[in-house]
Amino acid sequence: MKTLLKQYFGYDEFRPLQEEIINNVVSGNDSFVLMPTGGGKSLCYQLPALKFKGITLVISPLIALMKDQVDSLKACGVQAEFINSSLAPSQIDEICARAKRGEIKILYVAPERFALSNFQEFLKSLDISLIAVDEAHCISEWGHDFRPDYRNLKLLKTMFSGVPLMALTATATKKVREDILNQLYLQKSRLFISGFNRENLKLSVMEKRKAFDKLVNLLRKYKGESVIIYCFSRKETEEIAENLRLNDFSARAYHAGLESRTRKLVQDLFIKDEVDIIVATIAFGMGIDKPDVRLVAHYTYPKTLEGYYQEIGRAGRDGLPSECVMFYTYADTRKHEFFINQIEDSRLRELAQGKLNEVMEFGELSSCRKKYLLKYFGEEMAGDNCGGCDICLTEKEMFDAATVAKKILSAVVKTGNRFGKNYIVDVLMGKNVQKVMINNHDKISVFGIVDDFNKSEVGHIIKQLMDLNYIAKSIGQYPTLSITRKGADFLQNDEKLELPKLKDDSVDDSFVKKGELEYNHGMFEILRVLRKEIADKAGVPPFVIFGDTTLREMAYYFPRDKENFARLSGVGERKLAEFGDIFLSDINKFVEKNNISSIDIPDSRQGGRAIRVKTRKQKFHARTKELVIKKISVERIAKDQDLKPSTIINHIEKLIDAGEKLDIDYLKLPSDRYRTMKEAFNVCGNEKLKPVFEYLGENYSYDELKLVRVLMMV
Repeated sequence: MKTLLKQYFGYDEFRPLQEEIINNVVSGNDSFVLMPTGGGKSLCYQLPALKFKGITLVISPLIALMKDQVDSLKACGVQAEFINSSLAPSQIDEICARAKRGEIKILYVAPERFALSNFQEFLKSLDISLIAVDEAHCISEWGHDFRPDYRNLKLLKTMFSGVPLMALTATATKKVREDILNQLYLQKSRLFISGFNRENLKLSVMEKRKAFDKLVNLLRKYKGESVIIYCFSRKETEEIAENLRLNDFSARAYHAGLESRTRKLVQDLFIKDEVDIIVATIAFGMGIDKPDVRLVAHYTYPKTLEGYYQEIGRAGRDGLPSECVMFYTYADTRKHEFFINQIEDSRLRELAQGKLNEVMEFGELSSCRKKYLLKYFGEEMAGDNCGGCDICLTEKEMFDAATVAKKILSAVVKTGNRFGKNYIVDVLMGKNVQKVMINNHDKISVFGIVDDFNKSEVGHIIKQLMDLNYIAKSIGQYPTLSITRKGADFLQNDEKLELPKLKDDSVDDSFVKKGELEYNHGMFEILRVLRKEIADKAGVPPFVIFGDTTLREMAYYFPRDKENFARLSGVGERKLAEFGDIFLSDINKFVEKNNISSIDIPDSRQGGRAIRVKTRKQKFHARTKELVIKKISVERIAKDQDLKPSTIINHIEKLIDAGEKLDIDYLKLPSDRYRTMKEAFNVCGNEKLKPVFEYLGENYSYDELKLVRVLMMV
């Protein structure tokens, strides 16, 4: 299977769980696959299809995605086709004839076809080796994207009783998973559930105040790169797209109100890198398999966490660092609740309201967002710092919150423990709003008592008091606040309370995935232009030729011949033969013009270690390497070069990152101290030292911690 993986798709290694799933499929067993967007679900049926004698049938509701996947498969040398409503009857007849002759390995079909008896007869005439049901959550009414056509897929197990069946989805809670298994009669199938944590994605929430200004500043970070902005209404998409164009951004609106021809044009322009930014309603994206979307922004917060997770899943599918920003204000709740109130079935209405409340909870968090999101999907995250959300990445500035907390708790009590957060804020800040005045709460002692915090800050403090269980929030459409026993005790006693200040949600670029290559940007841009020219001639999206990951490797390693070019990630036999000479020509010209040296590409098939280094100035560390080989202590190496010990540890870390095989066991600290620090890293993670430093009660120096982290790498 690894030979096929490299031959057709250009990869040397499987991603987590892929190999186990593929082995299960090849053995003829049913499979349920729950894997995050971008985790490599498609390969789990595409690779077995190449091994099986017959045809692999893939059911997908996404017309645009079918075309993208078929284009990508064909570019890799795989015989693939699709059947859906975008084709003329004569085209469908031709594909059916080819399928019967065994000329197609993978056939994508839309679910509505299964309601047609003649299509069922056609399928029975094929030699089907595997059936894959993609976006399987669409079969469940408990899911966020129920599609009645999927209910016809119950027939699959009856029609093809001996054929292995796969159900694949990226978003399913435990209840939805159980429903999928029941609907498709997969109770005896093996379950493969991958982690939901997309480590290359940074999640953040910004207050929706001066939102457009914040959006523009955010987009300046991603000038020339692919971005999706989700809005609530068609009108909003048009307005924002127009305003972005006024600010010299390449942006187009996309929504269900556009003519189908216009929608297809906008989608094609985006996929082919001719438009950078799509401003869309949720009608956009389900069929997008574009791997290089660097930013997904929600201008209005989504109505479910499943929808949010699926939409942010369109960012960074190539594994490179990408960002997901949600603009949040409680005021947008009214937009969603207007439609929720139109639902006649009371059970479904309550379900929709509950899902909305969960998104609001996510937007108002003062603790790790990824931990909350993972827990929603039934996964526990170790530690409390993910290193990949705005809360965990922001250094917390603490302040004495005892006084303002008591004012807030008093306001909750004096208003009868029966009003919501915004009402309490209005009372505390002395707002003469009608409801406050009708209730005579403008006459109570806490009215206007807070004048040293703004509205957002007071709301943030209330949320933290809820997290600390000083305040409880009721459930339902109009949640109210009430003081808890813990809050009452705090109000009566003279206790200290420190809380983190509300963070500044201005745009930052602090999130960089560990191990990202420092590629040559000039070379990368030349290769992007070349990729675009080739893609346009072939009539396919640029990423079908090569993904950004492959281009970045070209612009880092500068391969000079086909042997080295073949070692790049994403270069299989077909692409090497078809595009190798063309790309090597531009690389060699650039290398000679700029006097650049190539870097040997490790061949992982021969046990080599992939290079992941943030700097290419390795000569700077040569003296450190020489002395480490001689087993000299860090202190003496530092003294020899007139540098600090921490700098020497940095040298060692970069040398190890660069693939140097150094014996540094002699640097280990006393075993008890080393073991304690290692256990702390296992709890807190190794991305940042400060959480480990604090976890250990500040009893270990940063230099010791840094050295232990390096030792753990070896």
